[in-house]
Amino acid sequence: MGFKLNDIATETTTAKTKNAWDDTIWKKEIVLFSTPFSNKAKEDFYTELSVLLKAGITLKEALELVQEGQKKKKLKEYIKAMATKLVAGHSFSEALKEESVFTEYEYHSIHIGEESGTLPEIVEELGSFFSKKNEQRRTLINALTYPIIILTTAILVVIFMLRLVVPMFQDIFEQNNVELPWITKMVVAVSNFFGEFGGWLLFILLLLLVARRQFLKNSSLRKIWHGFLLRIPYLGAFTKAVYMAQLTRAMSLLSASKVPMTNSIELAGKMIDFIPIQESLQQVNQNILKGKSLSKSLGENALFDAKMTSLIKVAEETNQTEFIFERLNHQYSIEVQQKSKLLSTLLEPLIILVVGLFVGVILIAMYLPMFKLGSILG
Repeated sequence: MGFKLNDIATETTTAKTKNAWDDTIWKKEIVLFSTPFSNKAKEDFYTELSVLLKAGITLKEALELVQEGQKKKKLKEYIKAMATKLVAGHSFSEALKEESVFTEYEYHSIHIGEESGTLPEIVEELGSFFSKKNEQRRTLINALTYPIIILTTAILVVIFMLRLVVPMFQDIFEQNNVELPWITKMVVAVSNFFGEFGGWLLFILLLLLVARRQFLKNSSLRKIWHGFLLRIPYLGAFTKAVYMAQLTRAMSLLSASKVPMTNSIELAGKMIDFIPIQESLQQVNQNILKGKSLSKSLGENALFDAKMTSLIKVAEETNQTEFIFERLNHQYSIEVQQKSKLLSTLLEPLIILVVGLFVGVILIAMYLPMFKLGSILG
């Protein structure tokens, strides 16, 4: 994705270089059944738009230039529709609000930028927000890719042994009337189960993968799933750090835009797609409306750690809310990177250990009757 503008030399060239790198396979956003305006598309859209607006180009012309650089037909249609609404007299924020692919967070941020005359800066911050969000997603994917490959290979090996190796031994034992120990009977029963219901299990698994997005649209199911994620050792802390990084980034942008604190918390809650944080922010907002400070309201909620609470208290005393949220975002981003690396390091030997245990049990179960068979043949 990119745009051509001969009058802009340095800044546009830098943006093109960045976008060319972002479009490589390592920068692609990996999402099943993704929407046309995915987080990756929004990152590119806001980044390019901010470069053009800072270069002094009108908003309508900037949208037309960004539209020309799009390869996907759907994206072209969305951007063209926004440009048409501008010509019809609508504001940019109103054009965004009428498109379902944009959130209230984006609408209010753009609206604030239009009223305060800081639209290029706000658009740039939105691009930075989605850049950070995509970077965290890529970090997680990179950390889990190799362990998932190992796990998939290991599962295929175990299934191969259960469906081909075990039945071969089972036939030998039945032909020689060998009495099977309990562990061998258990492995044979598992093998028979996969033989009878393996196809159905595969069908159900594929069905769950296809219907995953539909299931997660249900707020009750999402609440149960998100609560379960938080209770998983280490993975829960990692998930929390990822969403805390997104939350502090959103609060930093809203603080820079001089949005009132209660409105900022409400908008950030709509932007963070994680129900425990959304519910916690609602409680924090209610406490603020009752007259409590932000730091005290955060401290009364177990989801927010002492580090955030203490720094927010300093921000309130020194009137440096934007700076403190930026520092918190930096700290949580580093924590996400560290935890993702450690997660990858821990998962690999753990998966090998578990799979080795399964393979070992199968081998022991098959070789124990062989000793009895040897004595019978002897």
